[in-house]
Amino acid sequence: MNAPRTIRLAADDNVIVAVDQIGQGTAVAGATAQARIPRGHKMAIMPIALNEPVRKYGQIIGFASQAIAPGDWVHEHNVVMGDFARDYRHAEDARNDEVLPPELRATFEGYVRPNGRTGTRNYVGILTSVNCSASVAKFIAEAVNRSGILNEFPEIDGIVPFVHGTGCGMANRGEGYDVLQRTQWGYATHPNLGAALMVGLGCEMFQIERMKSEGHLVEGDHFQSMTIQAVGGTKKTVAEGVERVKAMLPVAAKARRETRPASEVVLALQCGGSDGYSGITANPALGKAVDLLAKHGGTGVLAETPEIYGAEHLLTRRALNTKVGEKLVERIRWWEDYTTRNRGEMNNNPSPGNKAGGLTTILEKSLGAAAKGGSSTLRAVYEYAEPITERGFVFMDTPGYDPVGATGQVAGGCNVMCFTTGRGSAFGCKPTPSIKLATNHYVYESMTDDMDINCGDVLDGVSLEDKGKEIFDKVLKVASGAHTKSEDLGYGELEFVPWQIGATM
Repeated sequence: MNAPRTIRLAADDNVIVAVDQIGQGTAVAGATAQARIPRGHKMAIMPIALNEPVRKYGQIIGFASQAIAPGDWVHEHNVVMGDFARDYRHAEDARNDEVLPPELRATFEGYVRPNGRTGTRNYVGILTSVNCSASVAKFIAEAVNRSGILNEFPEIDGIVPFVHGTGCGMANRGEGYDVLQRTQWGYATHPNLGAALMVGLGCEMFQIERMKSEGHLVEGDHFQSMTIQAVGGTKKTVAEGVERVKAMLPVAAKARRETRPASEVVLALQCGGSDGYSGITANPALGKAVDLLAKHGGTGVLAETPEIYGAEHLLTRRALNTKVGEKLVERIRWWEDYTTRNRGEMNNNPSPGNKAGGLTTILEKSLGAAAKGGSSTLRAVYEYAEPITERGFVFMDTPGYDPVGATGQVAGGCNVMCFTTGRGSAFGCKPTPSIKLATNHYVYESMTDDMDINCGDVLDGVSLEDKGKEIFDKVLKVASGAHTKSEDLGYGELEFVPWQIGATM
């Protein structure tokens, strides 16, 4: 019988990761397992004294809450979170990343929009300024779909109502309002929408006219708005909305895919339902794909600030300059204050599923999550839903909750998404297609209808470079119109979840 496989990720790690389950009494890596070690979990390979750091990836992931002996299972029962000094060393590892000249860059088939940006899908969106108009937006979409008129426009991917739970009962100035306005503007002008209709009630705090004015949005063939109160009630608004959408369809349908450089890809990086394999297989493989995309002039957008907490010092060292590094640290400090105000803590982040999959602390989870960003220079840090203008590797401040984080990235302009998962996450996104990457064979095989790429073969010897190239090629195929599994399943409408900050009044 073959010995169970294990991985020691760095020379000074005092734990190994069980690739296969390790039975009690089994000798591996110079130690004998004192208990059953589940796959993806950690086993000590040397004594770790009380309060000493536990190291994985060559980094601190927690501290021993009791003496740990070689062969012990290392997890919540003997490891706790603890603060430690992080030397940010801003821009120390910044480099001049190679970017291929335009004639050598990979290409895909996308939709060129009037503002010069490139879309990978061609939806018509129905946005809502407030929850009070959410049902009407859905009624309009359902009526258009029932009419069968979309059969006449094969170039249109569908009618999508983007509804949410806020827009009133909020302050009309400040963080919460700004976040919602950026999100709405980002979707209204998104390159994956051929046209958009925004529906409001009329008396809400979030006023459409103000958004248009402050966001320089001009109504025309590609964007229109109306309110239920001005039109004259639900039935009249639905009827008017249907007619407006029908008028938009021929305009949106004029778009045709044409060859575009990979530099037009803006790739959202997400992870959910992470496990002990995430930082070993799918996340670093995605990081290789991001480095490759940056080499071709494209953009990779790392996010989920609570899930890089404890690993942010590795990103600040890659910052383009001190200003970029300091902005990332400022967002970390904001989150520390935010969680304190709400009587939470940053280490609340690992979910029960994460822990069952082998992740013990947010520090460990963050080190794995940050691997999605590859090794390229960090060129910019954006607040939630800010327009992404830099190319290369960038960061956006979002919550770790997948739908909220993804909504911010899409609002910022991401036109493709890669989503890694180790426990099995059921997620999809509109208007931006989401490619699901399984971290292990078990999830890929058990949830094959949801998963697009199996990264479990990295544990069998496939190199991270080869897997990264596979992911990069898949991104270009999806950007050219190939469907993802989540698109075929119909995911994406309910996953529009803008971040709500501040009091609901």
